Amino acid sequence: MNHRMARWAIYFVCLLLDVSVAASLYRGYLSGWILLPLAVGLTVLALYDRLQRKHALLRNYPLLGRARYMLEQIRPEMRQYFFESDTDGRPFNRRQRAVVYQRAKDVKQTVAFGALENMYEPGYEWAAHTAFPLKVKPESLRVTIGNTQCRQPYDASLLNISAMSYGALSKTAVLSLNGGALLGHFAHNTGEGGISPYHLENGGDLIWQIGTGYFGCRDEHGNFSPEVYTAAVAAPSVKMVELKLSQGAKPGKGGVLPAAKNTPEIAAIRKVKPGISVLSPAGHTAFSNEYEMLVFLQQLRDLSGGKPVGFKLCVGRKDEFERICQAMINTGIYPDFITVDGAEGGTGAAPLEFTDSIGMPLYDALAFVANMLKQYKLKEHIRIMASGKIITGFDIMKVLALGADACYSARGMMLALGCIQALQCDSGSCPVGVATQDPSLYQGVNVEDKRVRVANFHRNTIYALAELMGACGYAAADKINPAAMYRRVTRTDIRSYEEIYAPDNGRSNGVALYPGQTVNN
Repeated sequence: MNHRMARWAIYFVCLLLDVSVAASLYRGYLSGWILLPLAVGLTVLALYDRLQRKHALLRNYPLLGRARYMLEQIRPEMRQYFFESDTDGRPFNRRQRAVVYQRAKDVKQTVAFGALENMYEPGYEWAAHTAFPLKVKPESLRVTIGNTQCRQPYDASLLNISAMSYGALSKTAVLSLNGGALLGHFAHNTGEGGISPYHLENGGDLIWQIGTGYFGCRDEHGNFSPEVYTAAVAAPSVKMVELKLSQGAKPGKGGVLPAAKNTPEIAAIRKVKPGISVLSPAGHTAFSNEYEMLVFLQQLRDLSGGKPVGFKLCVGRKDEFERICQAMINTGIYPDFITVDGAEGGTGAAPLEFTDSIGMPLYDALAFVANMLKQYKLKEHIRIMASGKIITGFDIMKVLALGADACYSARGMMLALGCIQALQCDSGSCPVGVATQDPSLYQGVNVEDKRVRVANFHRNTIYALAELMGACGYAAADKINPAAMYRRVTRTDIRSYEEIYAPDNGRSNGVALYPGQTVNN
């Protein structure tokens, strides 16, 4: 059927409906009055579509075009609930989401009838187990963060809540996350939006993230304020400070807090003027190179009374990170930790080009950072935190094998809160009230219930990690060996993590960038 026939078919249907309604009204039938608004509405809408000049589809196909737009709008939900398999969804498939929900609710966490993954397809991964398994206590899976330059080291869980700001998340979501952190004895990263009252209300451990906007520790000109920082970092809940250089979802890009979202409450938390758009620049103004950055980190540590400080980055140019390592050697200033954020990390909103095409994926970046710290004999001073699509015990085990000492999860914790992966984080209309500032939506989050679910997810995931480690013969997290982790790279070729992410891939006075490319000192 061509567009002319379709158009005239719509007109004929509208005319037929109008005639039927008129006949019913003439005969005094109640159905005529019931159908009258529908008949008039469809007729007027069809005429409007035909006469308007903005949308060619609606002009050529009145009413039918609207049906197409409606189907397109509900396509993600239709695909997620009816068409995708248990292993197809992105960024997390149904099987992954289900295990988070089950662990958060503390219900059945087993699967039946065997694996759904095709074990002979490239990309399949597994760990080598032992014939003589061990018993690993979940409560032992913690790590101390803080080197000799730190006066208040922190005993951290191997799994923590990744950076998500108040403003991106609702107040009830923040309260639930921090309440879960308190119950489960793990840390909650504030994100770069500053420390809100909702981060402090429960008293859960905090990692204060400071970004390029210096929200919560800035002066009236947007520059870092030592006085404001010192007052805020003194809060007992603040256990560590993380300086954000870049994040995996949008590395090298700043952000804008729109005027509409800059409410008096948000403005007070971030130390900005309310009602105006506020820019987070792409780079920091407190420093401009690796030496100045280390001096700034030392300033943050001194002003905090010796709490652990570190920096977070998504690895881009490898030679830049090597220069940071060289600067550590030259200055003698060692951060207590480095957070490696993979390009697969999530965000509330980012341009497609940055999300899909900028930054190094987690495993490659993590292995590089760990190998570089070992090469420069810095690993003894610095812990590594890993972030990027980590939700299961096996995910944690993989990053530990590649050199991480602990890790973060953002979307896993959101799923534990009740996130349904509606992909509406940037709309302000999150249907479950997690990523929104709409009171009619976020009031649906029951804090007392959700904080327990967050704690349950953490506890059950750490328990799963302990069981995995025991099955593979590892008594401690730092004993996990990359040689015992395997990936199928083709249908007939299998390689261990040690072979794929080999530490000895270059030279003593430089570092391999990519195969065949090196940079000399």
